[in-house]
Amino acid sequence: MDRILHCKRERCSSSNQVYKQTLTMILKGNWASLIMWLFHALIPCLLTDGVAALPAPQNLSVHSTNMKHLLTWSPVVLPKETVYYSVEYQGEYESLYTSDIWIPSKWCLCTEGPECDVTDDITATVPYSLRVRAILGSQTSAWSILEQPFNPNSTILTPPMIEVSQDGFHLVIELEDLGPQFQFLVAYWRREPDTKEHAKIVRRGGIPVHLETMEPGAPYCVKAQALVNAIGRNSAFSQTKCVEVQGEALPLVLALFAFIGFMLILVVVPLSVWKMGRLLQYSCCPMVVLPDTLKITNSPQKLISCRREEVDPCAMAMLSSGLGSCSLGKGPGCQELASWPTGHRTHEGEAVFLPFVDKGWEK
Repeated sequence: MDRILHCKRERCSSSNQVYKQTLTMILKGNWASLIMWLFHALIPCLLTDGVAALPAPQNLSVHSTNMKHLLTWSPVVLPKETVYYSVEYQGEYESLYTSDIWIPSKWCLCTEGPECDVTDDITATVPYSLRVRAILGSQTSAWSILEQPFNPNSTILTPPMIEVSQDGFHLVIELEDLGPQFQFLVAYWRREPDTKEHAKIVRRGGIPVHLETMEPGAPYCVKAQALVNAIGRNSAFSQTKCVEVQGEALPLVLALFAFIGFMLILVVVPLSVWKMGRLLQYSCCPMVVLPDTLKITNSPQKLISCRREEVDPCAMAMLSSGLGSCSLGKGPGCQELASWPTGHRTHEGEAVFLPFVDKGWEK
């Protein structure tokens, strides 16, 4: 009986030892698991001030065409959640001297799409660093930085789109408006053998520009390329476009003759009216002008009171109309004229009509 009890005691003690060993092993495994769980759970919280971290955007790249710069990235996808993004940049000066200062983008402080137009942010022709992070409520991801700084000099320049038309006989071109940094070199020529090509600089696009006055029946061709002086580069030439004025030489000649006829009418008609008026005036209402010898400047009373010795009778006869023939023997002689009354003589060379009657020598 004692032996049986002793065996039971030994079995119980051995069982207790096995139990203790097993419990010790379980506790050691639980502590290791607990430590690992705490490590994985608490470290991200410590890194994000107690907030679970969002995945950072990936695959950042810049697509630049005609000085328009677009930053893109792979979106952060969370079920039933809308993730926003924030973009910042550094210019060459900030990268060299204030590397801890980043400038928020003007249009992408909190954007929903996985892209950002940074054209207005990149204003100089120097390398720029760009970075982006995801935002969900109060949570933010780590920053993802563009691997290589972006330089706007690497932008792709494409040929401008052009529209060629005619306005009457004028060759007109309208260029695509690519922005204030662009100018355009326009080449145009008359499509004939050995024709010289002309060039013209157009300062801006989006407005019609007159190039040349065309000749009827001749085709004219135009092509253009974009110029960016800020980066010292230019695009390739656009496709050549031609336009032709149909033969309208006859209408042009008719228009020229019509213009000349109109000018002649403006000149000839007023001149003819004036001339006809003058002729009618002379025909219907002529102006009578007395000869100087018939004009009386002194009063008749003064002429009558003149004394005989004041005037030579011969001079009186010569100045009287119709008495100049006295020297020819057809009228009274000078001796006879001297004996006439005073009223029949002239005064100071002015004529007075003399009544020659009943003597056979009147006029």
